[in-house]
Amino acid sequence: MPGVVLAAVPRPIPDEAPRVRMTFSTAGMVQVKGSTLYLSPGAQIRDTSNRIVLPSHLQGQHTVRMLLDRNDQVHRVWLLTPEEAAAPLPKPQR
Repeated sequence: MPGVVLAAVPRPIPDEAPRVRMTFSTAGMVQVKGSTLYLSPGAQIRDTSNRIVLPSHLQGQHTVRMLLDRNDQVHRVWLLTPEEAAAPLPKPQR
């Protein structure tokens, strides 16, 4: 559509998802803050374009926001763009 400019829409990352440095190395596991965490059976990892990616396609350290499940396994991960990584985190809800 000529003349239409689409504004960048922020990704729907839950406010309660902390920002951390995550290292992908061993299948099914990640390292966060010196601890090894397991990926949940239904873990979902989204790249900077918000596409779901397989953990086996990721290596090295990334700045992410993540959520754990009830078993303290990594359940949702969003790889952050440099802009998202530099942005202030949302204020906690009261």
